[in-house]
Amino acid sequence: MSTVFSQRLEEPPALAPGTLRVIPLGGLGDVGRNMAVLEFEGRLLVIDCGVLFPEDSQPGVDLILPDFEILTDRLEDIEAIVLTHGHEDHIGAVPYLLRRRPDIPLVGSQLTLALIEAKLKEHRIRPVTHVVAEDEQRSLGPFDCEFVAVNHSIPDALAVHVSTPAGTVLHTGDFKMDQLPLDGRITDLRAFARLGEAGVDLFMTDSTNAEVPGFTVAEKQIGPTLDGIFARARQKIVVASFASHVHRVQQVLDAAAAHGRKVAFVGRSMVRNMGIASELGYLDIPDDTVIDVKRIDDLPDDQVVLMCTGSQGEPMAALGRIANRDHRVSVGPGDVVILASSLIPGNENAVFRVVNGLMALGAEVVHKGNAQVHTSGHASAGELLYCYNIVRPRNVMPVHGEVRHLIANGKLAEATGVPSERIVLAQDGHVVDLKDGVASVVGAVPNGYVYVDGSSVGQISEADLKDRRILGDEGFISLFAVVSSETGAVIAGPEIHARGVAEDAAVFERIRPEIVKALEKAVAEQTERRDTHQLQQVMRRVVGRYVGQRLRRRPMILPLVIES
Repeated sequence: MSTVFSQRLEEPPALAPGTLRVIPLGGLGDVGRNMAVLEFEGRLLVIDCGVLFPEDSQPGVDLILPDFEILTDRLEDIEAIVLTHGHEDHIGAVPYLLRRRPDIPLVGSQLTLALIEAKLKEHRIRPVTHVVAEDEQRSLGPFDCEFVAVNHSIPDALAVHVSTPAGTVLHTGDFKMDQLPLDGRITDLRAFARLGEAGVDLFMTDSTNAEVPGFTVAEKQIGPTLDGIFARARQKIVVASFASHVHRVQQVLDAAAAHGRKVAFVGRSMVRNMGIASELGYLDIPDDTVIDVKRIDDLPDDQVVLMCTGSQGEPMAALGRIANRDHRVSVGPGDVVILASSLIPGNENAVFRVVNGLMALGAEVVHKGNAQVHTSGHASAGELLYCYNIVRPRNVMPVHGEVRHLIANGKLAEATGVPSERIVLAQDGHVVDLKDGVASVVGAVPNGYVYVDGSSVGQISEADLKDRRILGDEGFISLFAVVSSETGAVIAGPEIHARGVAEDAAVFERIRPEIVKALEKAVAEQTERRDTHQLQQVMRRVVGRYVGQRLRRRPMILPLVIES
């Protein structure tokens, strides 16, 4: 397999005539911020534009975006943004790209566009949208696109086949091959086979479950488990899921109706998305089943089901606030909480922190680790093998996954007969050119994380995050001293203020004489104009050495020296 994970790549050459260029800007190395840019004859087609959710090592960050820098001077070259489905990791960054050019057409299925339109409304952007459906074809500049139905954990997902004179690309988006889907809409393997017969030059395939053997459990197998939990529950039931997981919400609604319970949606995104899904006919709500959350206080606990957000341990989502007793909904002994979702890699600590909080309140917590309450929306190894054998692509480029997922997916392709030199294992920012039926990495473009922090976008750097981690882990010390402009003697201070470093402030008393001694020595050595910056660094070194040796800590130290 052609892997360039550890190689340092140069800037790619100019795009040669008759060549199709593919630049992944997200989704290769992370489960999130999925985005790929296709270029042909100076025109661009974007496939997906999603966000990545931050980990514990990125404190204060709300979202992580793809790096749009290479598009900054080429916004007018973008023909359209094709959205494969409505999950946040595929559509969440669209508002931030449309801020730069609001009239970029958005192309996707009915539900996908309805979800992104609702999000864009909050950003005060009125998009240009084009609804497409499976089996439909549409020309977007030099890109002839055909859309193929695929099954996923959200309705209306589409794969996209892109045809150009330089070659063809089949991008699966997120998919699986559930043969018993709740909505009856299966992955169209006949279309995959037809496209394969015509010739697929580059197959970009979902890698998330490439390490999982066999086949992904069918959605319908979750229903009996939920029904059993509802049957034995004697008090309140709280179910947490992704706000876009229409299929899981449908199963909860069906179970609630069967057991005489009312369902209240909790969380702004959950309420919004389920309203859209119901209005468009993707969610079938049994009569007199859904109520406003304000009405739950009027019902006995054994008639209540709360469908909420927060399945990934997000502290500000409904479930996290419930666990922290910071929500109008409370749980206690006898209540059942169901986490009806998989863990996104990197969220483990946050999720188990919420689980522990709920259990400390006395609730029973049911999750995928102890019951079959969720199934993945991604194809496992057995399904991927089927696809490779059906499509028979000339080149393969695994997408959507961490490095281990991409490598595992590449090995599956190789096992089905795809030559190893035709399997491209790339990462975000790598530039892949398809020419004369051969795909290869020809360089790389700058591609970093772009952090959304409150109202700021891209203003937070890795250095800022390092400072935040130090503050959170090691604490903070501020130092203040005043020296005489005439004699250089310390006439005030040094004052030492510490937070999160030591329980007893008296521990710093013994270092004050050392700071004074070091300052006076440094002043005596300055023969010309007094350098307060140098004196501040003297204080920093003395205190840093003392705290490191005595307390075994490395806090952030901010010294200030003033002349008087």
